[in-house]
Amino acid sequence: MSEMTGLQRCQAVLTGEVADQVPVVPQTFMFAAETAGIRVGEFAYNAAKMVEAQVISQAKYGYDGCVIDFDDATLAEACGAKVIFRDYEPAIVDESELVVKDLRDVDKLKLPDPWKDGRLPVWLEATRLLKDRIGDHVFIMGRADQGPFSLACLLRGPQQFMMDLLDDENIEPIKQLIDYCRQACARFALAQKEAGAHATSIGDAFAGPSLISPAMYREFAMEPQVRLAEEVQAAGIPFSIHICGNTNGIIADMGRTHARILEVDWKLDMAEARRVVPATTVLMGNVNPSDPLVLGTPTDVDAAARKVIEATGGRGLFLSSGCAMGRNTPPENMKALVSAANKYGKM
Repeated sequence: MSEMTGLQRCQAVLTGEVADQVPVVPQTFMFAAETAGIRVGEFAYNAAKMVEAQVISQAKYGYDGCVIDFDDATLAEACGAKVIFRDYEPAIVDESELVVKDLRDVDKLKLPDPWKDGRLPVWLEATRLLKDRIGDHVFIMGRADQGPFSLACLLRGPQQFMMDLLDDENIEPIKQLIDYCRQACARFALAQKEAGAHATSIGDAFAGPSLISPAMYREFAMEPQVRLAEEVQAAGIPFSIHICGNTNGIIADMGRTHARILEVDWKLDMAEARRVVPATTVLMGNVNPSDPLVLGTPTDVDAAARKVIEATGGRGLFLSSGCAMGRNTPPENMKALVSAANKYGKM
């Protein structure tokens, strides 16, 4: 088999065809900033700097796909949230000023326009520019920021939202808020397609077992994810869901969302995930971004990547970090991650 480009590898895996090797699609926006000598805080309003960092990092390490990501606060900001900007870390939502002070106020929320509101246009411009620069041979995943459940947490405040879930009288207004968030997510994800992304995704960390039970996931978070995946993929772009932490208790449910890609964290049993998730669903992960990627040696990274490839048989896999890579990840460990796909992931 002739050598493929990164884009060809990723597209082959997504369509169930045979790639020349397992593609590597690490979550690198903070690491890319460090590689390019740019502060993460400089990305907030500057698509060109985000793109420059991604281009430099991808060229240096030769991985197959880039994930456009800035922070976890941009979609919430476009919905009315206040944001705290930081120089060396991604921006965060200011939880002292909640958007939804009363669940009865959900009807007053305005759906954001991804091309006009807040910093959403900056993300879309980054996608367009990166697609123009390297999108002919590198896979571009344009993140659509937070998923429905997580966005609801940010607008209401995570602590207050968790308390709301315990009161049966709140069930309907909670679901109304989550549905508003689903619509906001869909608008942004579809705009990522228009901007040229090869795939789009959401992060729904608050929907994971670290915060809510599997039963609550199925009651409040799963159906919005199903509807979101259906709507976005009906437009012709693969959709991905990322949930941090130990998702062993919900991975089969995540497979039933019909998202084409599931981005999974390091605590997940990849062999079991490959067994219970449909073969047509791509698993993206799941080398621990802390140890070994930051704290370990290249030998440790090599062993961890080999374990992921062997656990899945290399089938339906994007080799990746389990979550966003730290900016302090040693360069030699990134090289080891990419090298492992070549050593153990040949088809």
